[in-house]
Parts: sequence; structure tokens; C-alpha cells
Amino acid sequence: MARRPLAMASGIMPDATPVALVECAASAGFDMGGMWADLADWTAQTTRAVRAALDATGLPLLDIEVVWIKPGPPDPDHDRILDIGLDLGAHNLLCVSSDPDEGATAAKLARLAERASGAIRINLEFGLFTEVKTMAQAAGIVQRIDHPAMALLIDALHWTRSEGSVAEVAALPPAWISYVQLCDAPMPGADHADPDAILAEAIDGRLPLGQGALPIDALLSALPADLPLGQGALPIDALLSALPADLPVAVEERSLALRDGWPELHARAAQLFRTSRAWLNGR
Repeated sequence: MARRPLAMASGIMPDATPVALVECAASAGFDMGGMWADLADWTAQTTRAVRAALDATGLPLLDIEVVWIKPGPPDPDHDRILDIGLDLGAHNLLCVSSDPDEGATAAKLARLAERASGAIRINLEFGLFTEVKTMAQAAGIVQRIDHPAMALLIDALHWTRSEGSVAEVAALPPAWISYVQLCDAPMPGADHADPDAILAEAIDGRLPLGQGALPIDALLSALPADLPLGQGALPIDALLSALPADLPVAVEERSLALRDGWPELHARAAQLFRTSRAWLNGR
């Protein structure tokens, strides 16, 4: 398998400044970085400082997040995040939706896709903690928009918890997939009926690639029957096999254990790179 470009997702460092996200990803050896734009603190000077850090390190920016779509009219803050991403040369904008009206979600994403002017991909991520809960829902919205700037983002945790299948992934138009987010986790995971538990797992409960811990019997009983097993508790080997060999991988190991175990940011990034690259090199 080709050496997949590896990116550090911004979620592993909620305690980092935007410049530190760039510097830590670069120093650890990641091929690409991720950026979280907190508009409460983001200024024109922040953009200049991040751009300078990207230039100094030579680190490409895989994505910027997050546009969180909610009921009501289009949010001007979403335009601002998109414009920041364009200024920084980000390849992708990560979007999720809490709007139960799929038509309204599609319209707001279509507006962003038009604004992107082909310079950045607008990625819709699905997950049980949002109103776009499954890959099928997300695919329907992307198909409805029918714009070349639109993409569908697969997070291995959300894909598994929503009982997605490899067949669904393989059936997606290749042009819809710009990158993928990977992590590992225990099975069966958070109670699907408990939104707080689902969100807590996504933020604090992920594991390094290949380090899922449940026994095979429990794993088999929790997974759809058509999914082959990988080395971790998530079927991420199967997910990778359905995606292009050179597709960038963003490691989305949001983990309280990772943050507590490696509080120093450069050390945390280095640990994430070691475990992730070792796992990917073994594929």
C-alpha cells in the first residue's frame, strides 16, 4: 500500500493555540496539519501568525473546522471560517449539522460550496451526535447539492457507531472523498440512546490506531456481519481498503488519556505520530 499522507487533527489539542497546532504537527513529522478556528479569539493577526507558521514549517493545512450548521438563516460566522481557510490555503472545510431540516442543511452547504469557488472542499461529516447521523443521510445531502466543491467526510468512530458498511463506502463516488479521519475505540461503545455519552466518547474516549481492547466475541456481536475485522476494535482495515491508496488520513484521536498522559503539546504530537505511523506502516 502507498504511504498515506498523515495529518494531525486539531481535536487532539484543544489546549493549543493555532500557531502551536502548526508547529507541533510539523515537529512531530506529520505530512499535514489541521486547524481549529475559534472565532471568539481569532483576529487578523491570528491569520497572519498562522500563515507565517505554515510558511516557516512548510506544513500544508489539510482542513479547518468547524462550521456547525444550526436552524435559522445562514450564519455569517460560517463565511468567516471559510474565508480564514481560504487565506491559510486549507484543502478542506469540516462541516456538521444540527439542523433537522435536511433541505435547509443542503441549502447552507450549497451556499458555502459556491463561495468556495473551487479553492477548498466543503466536507459534510455525519455522526450520531448530529442531525446527519449516517453515511446514507450525508450521501443524500451531497448528492442533492451536486456541486464539485462538496465532499463527504468519514470518521471511523462515527461510521462504526452508525453501523456503516464497507459496501456503502465502496459505492461512494470517488470524487466525494477528500480525506478520512481515523482512530480506534472500544466496542460496543457509548449507548446510542444517550447523546451525552456519544459526545463524551467522541471527545474523550478514543484510542490509538490498533489499540482497541474488546474480545472478538463481543466485537463480532457489535459489528455488522459483512465487515471483516482489523487489528483494532474498529474495522478500520476494512475502511481503508475501500478508499484510495493515497487518500490523506487525519488522525482524530480525541482522548482524555492522550491529553493527560502527554500534557506537553510537542510530546503529545510526537506520541500520536509514533503510534499512528507505526500502525499505517503495518497495513
